[in-house]
Amino acid sequence: MSERVTAMKTLRIGAFALAGRFPGQSDAEALHRTVRTAVVADETGLDAVWLAEHHFVPYGVCPSATTLAALLLGRTRHIRVGTAISVLTTTHPVALGEQAALLHIASGGRFALGVGRGGPWIDLEVFGGGVEALEKGFPESLDLLLRWLRGASVGADGDRYRFREVAVVPRAADGPPVLVACTSPGTVREAARRGLPMLLGMHIGDEEKAHMVALWRAAAAEAGVDGDTIAAADHVSVGVAQVADSQSEAVEALRRALPGWLRQGLAAHRTVDGRPRRMRDPLAYTELLCELHPVGPPQLCADRLAATAERTGITRFALLVEGSGGTATTETNVRRLADEVLPLLPVHAEPRGAAARGTTAVAEAHAVSSPAAPATG
Repeated sequence: MSERVTAMKTLRIGAFALAGRFPGQSDAEALHRTVRTAVVADETGLDAVWLAEHHFVPYGVCPSATTLAALLLGRTRHIRVGTAISVLTTTHPVALGEQAALLHIASGGRFALGVGRGGPWIDLEVFGGGVEALEKGFPESLDLLLRWLRGASVGADGDRYRFREVAVVPRAADGPPVLVACTSPGTVREAARRGLPMLLGMHIGDEEKAHMVALWRAAAAEAGVDGDTIAAADHVSVGVAQVADSQSEAVEALRRALPGWLRQGLAAHRTVDGRPRRMRDPLAYTELLCELHPVGPPQLCADRLAATAERTGITRFALLVEGSGGTATTETNVRRLADEVLPLLPVHAEPRGAAARGTTAVAEAHAVSSPAAPATG
């Protein structure tokens, strides 16, 4: 392992839960699997669990990441719970800010808020705002959210939101960490200008993520963000993890389940204005995910995570662990990730909870001072 990697900060490994409804499952089964993912991740010492939010599609059956986060913060004791993401385009920034502050305060600082622009889906028609909100309204919404989380009172006089000044209640002295899902250069620059870390999706590899980090740093410096903030930016790399005794076994587990879920989930998306959309080929996308991410035996998984950290400078990960589709198999995957992969990483902290469980030692990720799969942005 290179000298640069061993000198890095702790690699912090979290779970990413989409609450996807796989073929033949009910919504209740999908949500139960996500709850179990968070509980087991907390027991085994993972860094965080990140929750996705979708509407009207089986790709993900959680319509409110903050609501599910509230439940999971109550079910867990140590782990950070974040949204990846809460869609800001279809949510009033003040309403989301109130929810985020409430969760941050009530959980003792274990909540992180990941936000994103979202996509051109029918959600915009149902919840209002339309294409205008998607294409032009995100910066205004993001600034209003940040002012709410950082201020004592807030008013608005923008193109979309206008209201007299009101008191911020509940108010946290230090609000929750905020991250931005970025899939386009424009959104990278919006996040950078505000010094906000990025969530980078599982559909891209290390080279593109490294390019986006470099763009973020340049844009942040150009906007006058101070050097300490730039250096400390805690970006998150979203990926897929499937741990097995061999690479072929891990890949086969995903090949059996992921294409069916992707096929029905992606096909269900409807655009707001009838614009044409290109859907990824489910089989090809599954193969890509297996090539890019920690899918295989423990040492291969650890090596891929360390390589991503070295190539991109990102040391925090949100890994989709439910790719097998089943609750029991997902729980096993989370435990193997914690018990067998974390101790192989170049930098990890002392174990937590293994002795109480009577299992092999697990590596506990370091506590963090700032933290949320990205939607489009």
